This record gives sequence, C-alpha cells and structure tokens, in this order.
Amino acid sequence: MALEHPAYEQLRQVTPTAAVLLARNPGKMTLDGTNTWVLRGPDSDEVVIVDPGPRSRDHIDLVAQQGKVALILLTHRHHDHTGGIARLHKLTGAPVRASTEKYLRGGGALLSDGEVIAAAGVELTVVATPGHTADSVSFLTDDAVLTGDTILGRGTSVIDAKDGTLADYLSSLDRLEQVGEGRRALPGHGPDLPDTALVAREYRAHREQRLDQVREALAELGDGANALKVVKHVYADVDKKLWPAARMSVKAQLEYLRG
Repeated sequence: MALEHPAYEQLRQVTPTAAVLLARNPGKMTLDGTNTWVLRGPDSDEVVIVDPGPRSRDHIDLVAQQGKVALILLTHRHHDHTGGIARLHKLTGAPVRASTEKYLRGGGALLSDGEVIAAAGVELTVVATPGHTADSVSFLTDDAVLTGDTILGRGTSVIDAKDGTLADYLSSLDRLEQVGEGRRALPGHGPDLPDTALVAREYRAHREQRLDQVREALAELGDGANALKVVKHVYADVDKKLWPAARMSVKAQLEYLRG
C-alpha cells in the first residue's frame, strides 16, 4: 500500500525521481514538519538531497542512509531546512549549495538563477523565487517543482520581515505559474500538490484579496495604522495563535502599499 502524507521518517515516493522524508518537527510555521526531498534518477545509486531539515540526529542519519549523497541543495536559509547541514555533510562529505554563502560546504558554489544542475541521474534548473526570504529558490525538474516555502502544501506562505518582500513574492508567483504548468508542486511543508501553476495562480489571487482587505482597513483605521491594528481588523476570524505570522505578512503588505 502506497504511503500517504504525513508519513513521518518513511521514504514516500511522489514522482518517478522524487521521494520525501518528513521530519518530525510539526509546528505553527512548519505545518506537519519539514519535507526533505530525496531525488534519484533511474538506476542511480546516488541521490540529491534538497533541504536536509532540522537539527535532528535521527532524521539526518536516516537521510544519509538513502544512498550515496552526491549533492545537498537548499531552498532558503530558515533553520528548519538548514539545521541538519553540518551533520549530513559530515556523514556524507557531499558538497552543499545554496544562495547564501554562509551555508556552503565542501566546495559547493552559490546557486545561479537559470543554472542547470545534473547529479544522481536527474537534472534540476535553478529558479530564483525570492519573497518568502531574499535567498529563496525553487528547483525545476521534468515533472515537478521543488518550491521550498514559496508554495506550501497547505495554507499560504509568510513573508519574512527580515528580508522578504511582497513585491518579490508576487513576481516569484508569476514565474512559478509560467514554469509550473503540469508540474507537481513538491513543497517544503505539507503534502505535494498536482499542479504548481494552478497553486501559484490561487496564491496570487489570495494575496490580491488580502491587499484589498488591507486597503479597506486603512481607509477605516487611517493610513498610518500599524500592522497589529490591521491584523486585528482583517484577521478577526483567524485563530489568535496565528496572528504573529499574520502580522509579518501584513507588515509586508503595508510596505508594498506604501511603497
């Protein structure tokens, strides 16, 4: 019987070349946990690991057992995706590549937008998709897009107030719509989804709806209203536990509208 999400710490095959190990780190920001993607071409004894996951000895040891690790790739800097880098690199010796120099290991180079990476019998095209964070990237394969936290398997992504911007995020959604038609979405959290382009369109429509709601809130509260006041107005029907995340998104929306 085929495994279904969530299947903690069990290798679940999703496409002919992509399988996932779900880390046991559920939470408000991680949903069921972090998805560590294991890519392998036909008949290859090597694998590419996308997002090692959190700093969990058990999880990283299991990742290292999936085959000879040829390469480790990161979608973005958040610790629930990068915390296991040091141990996985130590166990496998595999180079680590990312968009931020801080995370490079073993001679791995910075990722470049449009670059084609061939390893473990698979080809991946790097697609810069900033917005959730400034360093966010996605990886395009023949039949899927590994979207990191730019597109999630459930709910919507948060704009990181440190360096993410809504303008970048909307542009990234447009780009994922262009490249994702007919390609499965393999997200950093939550279940995989059948069509990346469709989800990107839905995400953009949701963001535009929220922007309209923020505009309406500002018309009522005044143009100088801060993010928390807008959250209380727009997200009144949302669990207050989620308000801190909503505040991050509203802050990004206010910056976008005030521009």
